[in-house]
Amino acid sequence: MLTAEVVAETGCKWFRGGAFKPRTSPYAFQGLAEEGLKILSDARDAFGLRIVTEAVDEPALDLVEKYADVIQIGTRNMQNFSLLKRAGQARKPVLLKRGMSSTLEEFLLAAEYIMSEGNYQVILCERGVRTFGDHSRFTPDLSVIPAAQRLSHLPIVFDPSHSTGNRETVIPMARAAVAAGADGLLVDVHPYPERALCDGPQALLFDMFRDLVAQARAIAEIVKQHSEAHIIGAAVE
Repeated sequence: MLTAEVVAETGCKWFRGGAFKPRTSPYAFQGLAEEGLKILSDARDAFGLRIVTEAVDEPALDLVEKYADVIQIGTRNMQNFSLLKRAGQARKPVLLKRGMSSTLEEFLLAAEYIMSEGNYQVILCERGVRTFGDHSRFTPDLSVIPAAQRLSHLPIVFDPSHSTGNRETVIPMARAAVAAGADGLLVDVHPYPERALCDGPQALLFDMFRDLVAQARAIAEIVKQHSEAHIIGAAVE
């Protein structure tokens, strides 16, 4: 609730929380399931936010569809084709995360699986890819943003938190993504990261999040102005 309040105060409209959390280790915290979805629903009611949350399998998607405003399909499920088809049968927007080793073509075809079932409300999410680099959890592939926009009509957002795994790197990568033309950001925030049950090292503190929102909006305005100037110039020609 503390986080939801800050997110709403900054003017953000969407709130992502994980009720189902796929983890590398089977012994790690896996989320609160339906109890977590109810908490997210309470946050929506209290602060007027729209809820985004992940479905890890088809039974979970049934619950997510009931409680959430946007269904997230995570990195590990990007090519879970039966789950993609089930998401396509839902009539709610779907946030599709890129697989950690997936090409752009594979990413876009995964989105096609959703749309082939009649649901065209798909949002792409770049979250970094696996490379030889060890200075970051994954390597942010910002070049995929303009590439996806060139090949697809779908909006694409960027997740600097999961791609870098380090809060000190989140803001610079987020700024770069907005400058590259990203349609939005998906950022982890926590009041007490040292106590977080998962992803604490990448979560921004509240003041850091406020700063990021202000910086991202300033950069987005510059990008918008240059884009409009380019369009006007082309029209004059």
